Amino acid sequence: MILKASQRENILPLPIVLISTISKEGIRNAAPWSNFTPILRPLDEIVLASWIKRDTLNNIRQTGEFVANIPPVGMEDAVMVCARNYPPEVDEFEEADLKARPSVRVKAPGIDGCLAWAECTLQEEIVRDKFVLVIGKVVHLEVDDRFFSVQGEMDFQRAKPMGVILGQNGMSFTYPEFSGRHAEYKEMFQSPAIRKKQSV
Repeated sequence: MILKASQRENILPLPIVLISTISKEGIRNAAPWSNFTPILRPLDEIVLASWIKRDTLNNIRQTGEFVANIPPVGMEDAVMVCARNYPPEVDEFEEADLKARPSVRVKAPGIDGCLAWAECTLQEEIVRDKFVLVIGKVVHLEVDDRFFSVQGEMDFQRAKPMGVILGQNGMSFTYPEFSGRHAEYKEMFQSPAIRKKQSV
């Protein structure tokens, strides 16, 4: 089956990240993002794609700061409230009944009840006609101890970080499931001869 090129978001699960910002007037904003990813391992930068006309983008440009909040399953209703198009003067924390969490390195608040909080500063914008790629540097990263090991690894089966599968008329919220196969990073760098020997 051939799909339209514009359906490329339908072919893979996407993360859901709540980006929280604050305007120069002090109005809090929270918006869900799926076009978000860390930039390579083990760097400390992230990238998000934004339409040109977004309050989140305006706030990031004005303040140079934002927080990437990782919501768990159970916050779907709040995510959908934050997805609505409110005027800039509306406090979306109040609309979605979100509790603010004080940040350590940035003025924008985090969102209580999330699994992790990445406080970021704006590093660079890559501007196109219809969208902007925002590159942020993580200046403070904090997680909920209940769902992470001392090494910082998420117990994703307990934490259930929220994801989404997009469809033609809507979206289905998801969370990761363990396939039963674990691999160490060093396995990627083994020679073909070693891999063949181990498989025998």
